[in-house]
Amino acid sequence: MRRDLVERARGGDREAFATLAADCIGRLFNIAQLMLRDHDLADDAVQETLVLAWRDLKGLRDPDGFDAWLRRVLIRCVYREANRERRQSWRTVEVPDIACYSDTAQGVEDRDTIERGFRRLRPEHRAVLVLRHYLGFSDEEAADALSVPAGTIKSRLNRATSALRAELEADARRVDRLAVESVR
Repeated sequence: MRRDLVERARGGDREAFATLAADCIGRLFNIAQLMLRDHDLADDAVQETLVLAWRDLKGLRDPDGFDAWLRRVLIRCVYREANRERRQSWRTVEVPDIACYSDTAQGVEDRDTIERGFRRLRPEHRAVLVLRHYLGFSDEEAADALSVPAGTIKSRLNRATSALRAELEADARRVDRLAVESVR
C-alpha cells in the first residue's frame, strides 16, 4: 500500500503525496522540534522538507526507502534552519535570582540550563543527540538518517556530549560570576 502511494506520488499524483505527507507530518515535526527547540522553526523545516520532497521525489530510487529518505531531507532542512537561527539570534545575559529555590524550581532551572546549552550546540551535534537519546536510534539508524558512516555517529556523539558539558560549565561560571558581582 505505502509503496504504491510512493510510486503514484513519484508519477506526479498530488493526492498520493498528500496522503504520504499527512501520514508522516507529525513524526517529522516531532524530530524537527526536538532538534530546533522552536515551534516556528520546526514548522518551517517541515514545510521546506515537504516542498523539497515533492520536487525531488522522482529521484528516489527505492520506494521502500521513502521514510529514511524523507528523514534525511528533513535533517538537511533542520540544519539550514538552525544555521539561520544562529546567524539571527541575539546574545542575552541572564541575571540569576539569588532567592532560595524549591526542589521543583531547581528542576525547572536545571532543565532551562540544559536547554540553553543544547541551543548553543552545532546543528550536527543537536541532531545526533536527538536521534540517539530522544528517538532511541541505533548507531546504524542514526548514520542512515544523517547519511554518514556509523563510526562518525560515535565520534559526533562524543563531541556533542563534550560540547554540551562545556556549555553547561561555562553557563555555571557565568552565573557564579554574576552572583559575585551582584553582591558587591
